[in-house]
Amino acid sequence: MSIYRKSKFEINLMKQAGNVVALVHAAMKETIKPGITTKELDNLAHRIIKANKAEPTFLGYHGFPATICASINEQVVHGIPSNDIILKEGDIISVDVGATFKGFVGDSAWTYAVGNISEENKMLLKATEESLFSGLEHMKSNDRLENVAGAIEDVAKKYKLGIVRQYGGHGVGREMHEDPFVFNYRTNNQLILQKGMTIAIEPMLNLGCDDVIVLDDNWTVVTKDKKASAHFEHTVHVTDNGPEILTKLL
Repeated sequence: MSIYRKSKFEINLMKQAGNVVALVHAAMKETIKPGITTKELDNLAHRIIKANKAEPTFLGYHGFPATICASINEQVVHGIPSNDIILKEGDIISVDVGATFKGFVGDSAWTYAVGNISEENKMLLKATEESLFSGLEHMKSNDRLENVAGAIEDVAKKYKLGIVRQYGGHGVGREMHEDPFVFNYRTNNQLILQKGMTIAIEPMLNLGCDDVIVLDDNWTVVTKDKKASAHFEHTVHVTDNGPEILTKLL
């Protein structure tokens, strides 16, 4: 494992990338509503990223055909935007977006309600966001990555939610996926966090079982039992004083 710790200059560039990502999410929050297509959301994200002198990190990544991942209801991650997919009242949609600014990546995901959603889905969104921030509390120098994972797992267990086990967080920097990989449950990982590490923490929790499958498009991941899934993610800088969230508005 090779973990690349970032300089102050590089962290500043990552903040710029993260700001672009945050601008996209601010627009998603205002735009997502019944009747809009996921392709419209993708086009909006692309315009914002390009207008801010950044590049859409996901577009073309291993052949991915879009700027955002748009994953609805039982879709966990990597949903492909389409003119044929129209959001409807009661849906939830996870939007994952990456932007590259001057060679550095910002990566963040958020799950949004489409109109009025069920109480069960409200709980799912609340709990998954809570698990993200619970994990982030441990993103400080000399803490352990295992404590990040354990904090996420504890929130999932509190709400009796399934944990997606095949996917998780990861280092971020010059590449979208760097070391270390971050499980969302305990694995006895002994890695000690150090100042300058930049890592995306991204719990994915399900109303039902842990198990997921990949659809025939070779991208879209769905829950095996077809129950809803939520996804929240921030890119974070480890500091001596705690986490510095990089994917937020400057």
